[in-house]
Amino acid sequence: MVNQLVAAARFMRDGFDGMLTNFREYGPVVPIGPYTYLLGPDANKFVFANPQLFSWGKAFSFLKPVVGDTSMIVSDGAEHKRRRGLVQPAFHHRHVNGYLSALARDADALIDGWRDGQHLDLGVEFRRVLRRMSVRSLFGDRIGEQADRFGDQLAAMIDLVEQQPLFVDAHQALRTRAWRRALAGKQETDRQIIAEIARVRAGDADNGVLARLTNARDEDGAVLSDVEIRDQAVGLIAAGFSAVSSAMTWIVRTLTDNPGEWDLARAEVTRVLGDRPPTGEDLTKLVRVHGVVQETLRLWPPTAISIRIPTRDFTYEGKRIRAGRRVFYSPYVTHRLAEVWPDPERFMPERWDPAHPAYRKHGPHEFLPFGGGPHRCVGSTLAVSELAVLLTRLLVRVTFQLAPSGPTEATKGVPIKPKNGLHGTVTRLTVSIP
Repeated sequence: MVNQLVAAARFMRDGFDGMLTNFREYGPVVPIGPYTYLLGPDANKFVFANPQLFSWGKAFSFLKPVVGDTSMIVSDGAEHKRRRGLVQPAFHHRHVNGYLSALARDADALIDGWRDGQHLDLGVEFRRVLRRMSVRSLFGDRIGEQADRFGDQLAAMIDLVEQQPLFVDAHQALRTRAWRRALAGKQETDRQIIAEIARVRAGDADNGVLARLTNARDEDGAVLSDVEIRDQAVGLIAAGFSAVSSAMTWIVRTLTDNPGEWDLARAEVTRVLGDRPPTGEDLTKLVRVHGVVQETLRLWPPTAISIRIPTRDFTYEGKRIRAGRRVFYSPYVTHRLAEVWPDPERFMPERWDPAHPAYRKHGPHEFLPFGGGPHRCVGSTLAVSELAVLLTRLLVRVTFQLAPSGPTEATKGVPIKPKNGLHGTVTRLTVSIP
């Protein structure tokens, strides 16, 4: 029997670690008030294998002011399947590899703007550059050169939804100052994207994801409407603001928290690349870098917890769960189970190296930093590539001395972030890369 008061108190006190304790004590089904937590790899597999039981649109309706009504993250059933089928090919490895040189240029431009010895809010720096990378990959160089202005327009709405997700409807109904500012920025972003779609249709566009979405056809000849393309684009930009930038802060924090790890990764990059940016083929050779990115995503998954809303009653592990109840599953909990990940609290990039004894291939219900099942983030390949490219440029060009911030703790929200932020000093700056 679950003691709901104890379970709730653990989560309030210990965050996602409290959820892990609840799993250990109560098992995979933990009801707390109006919520039910389905925890562990078997629960993940159940959720991913039964999408017909759940509504994404209801679960993520609070995101609609940012991503629009047709974005995949708020789509269900046949409409989601159709949109995903048209969007997913744009993120194939061969297309993503074509963006790597531009991503590296954005990374180098960021580093070129730092002075040796400068104190930085690295969370802010990474958010800005990854936003720029996302915008350039989506729209090409013309809009990419305006990425900061473009991103600033959308930032107010994203911040409102991230910081006050339960009160977005109230802001909208009351037309608060925060809502009016956010809406104005969103409307200007929408206008620019629609104009860019028109350029693509007229044959005047850079080669980016937006062009691939605009020209996409399924086997029946169906296409995405302008509104659908716009909404997918905004959703992908929003992910770059939040999930990917938070992952980058964790990568730097984790490397610097573990003595010797920065030097090991740097040695690999220097051996494989020298000081040049990576190609797609290079990334497959950077085994340590790959391990650093994946291991950080395991320990600190951007989506530490995710929500579904059942559309009808169902039973799991003998427990009846009613339609309309908020149901959560947790990548964070799964990623820290010793039966799935031996020595789970330890940072071990080598566990991702097929040549290492610690390596083990994990199923999509065991490693799920970007979700899983038919709703797994369609831009995950681009996200991981952005992280890897930025990391390689940092490793060969700078080192950081992080400001003291106490024990490594995470926020309780989504995306999960270092509790005290990430601040540090650039302690070595190499020459600018042309």
